[in-house]
Amino acid sequence: MRTHKVQAIGLGLGLALFVALGLVLTTGPRSGGELPRPLQIDPDVMAPAERLGEAFAMVAAHVRPSVVSVYSEKTIRFRAPELSDPFGGDLFRRFFSEPFAPQAPRSREFRGLQRGMGSGMILDKQGHVLTNFHVVRNVDEIKVTLADKRTFGAKIAGTDPKTDVAVLKIDGQLPADLPAITLGDSDAQRVGDLVLAIGAPFGLDQTVTEGIISATGRSNVGLADYEDFLQTDAPINPGNSGGPLVNMRGEVVGMTSAIASSVGQYAGVGFAIPSNMIKALLVKLTSGQQIVRGQLGVGIQDMTKELADQFGMTEPKGVVISQVAEGSPAARAGLRIGDVIVRFAGQEVGNGRQLRNLIAGTAPGTKVTLELVRDGRPITVAATIEKQAAESGQAGERGKQAPPPEPASGRLEELGIAVEPLSPELARQLRVSDTRGVVVTDVTDGSPAAIAGLRQADVIALANRIPVGSSAELAHALAKATDPHAVLLLIKRQGASMFVVIRG
Repeated sequence: MRTHKVQAIGLGLGLALFVALGLVLTTGPRSGGELPRPLQIDPDVMAPAERLGEAFAMVAAHVRPSVVSVYSEKTIRFRAPELSDPFGGDLFRRFFSEPFAPQAPRSREFRGLQRGMGSGMILDKQGHVLTNFHVVRNVDEIKVTLADKRTFGAKIAGTDPKTDVAVLKIDGQLPADLPAITLGDSDAQRVGDLVLAIGAPFGLDQTVTEGIISATGRSNVGLADYEDFLQTDAPINPGNSGGPLVNMRGEVVGMTSAIASSVGQYAGVGFAIPSNMIKALLVKLTSGQQIVRGQLGVGIQDMTKELADQFGMTEPKGVVISQVAEGSPAARAGLRIGDVIVRFAGQEVGNGRQLRNLIAGTAPGTKVTLELVRDGRPITVAATIEKQAAESGQAGERGKQAPPPEPASGRLEELGIAVEPLSPELARQLRVSDTRGVVVTDVTDGSPAAIAGLRQADVIALANRIPVGSSAELAHALAKATDPHAVLLLIKRQGASMFVVIRG
């Protein structure tokens, strides 16, 4: 793939030179035999562009010696397929008598090497190198090549898969002249700030590209559990992962990690882990300690204008608590479903991603103050953060999703759904901790419920903040809506809870 692209670029340049030469030959010299005059440019006009170019060159020259290429190898095992007889039976014995027939070939196991490449940056003179976890995940051997082409073996010092961060340690005799990067303040970056990305796209090491910060606080990218990405339009491609995103002071403000692309190559949208998130992990990762995160024990969702109207908020700010784990710090602090968290430990909460990162970054045992809005009134509570429990398994190990229950009970025409009471068996299948609620057994296409995103097998626990356990109770709760054109439901789906507003 890389060869084809280089060839295409070479062909384009050759064609451009050929056309330019043809124009010169066909037009010839101007009248009187004079050659075309060189372009006259006012030095004052060009000065800003030249100064900007000089700034780019200085920043690149300062940072590039600290950028490394990370090579990995992994031994993979695979089996060659057995030879088969299309006519059935033993292919060899078909043409040989029994005494002379060779043994039919069996499948054989082979081993091969799977190679990968990414980028990294030198953290200190002790030989620690920062890169992405996905660059070195499940590999057998790692090598690091410096900017001056010296290559060293390396081992993993520490990893944090939940943020996609890893720290390597160079093996053997360390060079005395290891140039370390400087981590800057990612929170100070503004949309529109100029940045450089440095790495090894497609194996082309020490490549420098330029762009701006396109957005901050990007989440739901799907790369890691805890995301707070800087978005940039600086061109990055496969091989850039683990390389620095640098501001115009030569400080690393992010580590390039992912691109948004339908073809697997640069499409104008790249993501970098902010330097401040990395700083919080480095002490433990460089010393090989386990990353410990805090836990409050709530399920949350972002506030919307529709939810703000339902919860008596004058503006859509904070996050809504949609679930409180039994026995959790949140439960002991008296937090309730429907509370709106607007400040955490004195810091304003803008969205669920921010609150999740704040809680995770709080040391277990820390007592924090939460400012809430409950039933339209501000209150303050204190909670003690606990250590986050280890994950019990992958999402795919939680059991099969229960098939949609058979339709029963009366149809609620105003919503476009049919429901039935939640039985203990259905609660077990749907992974619902309690047995009070109604299960959605049918959703009418194009109905208000369908437009709001309700699905079969959703469990409705609250309607207009009133507990429901039957279709009659649901209908009664619907009649108590303060807004006749909006219904607030708390639904449970695949182990999670969320509020939904249905209009109609």
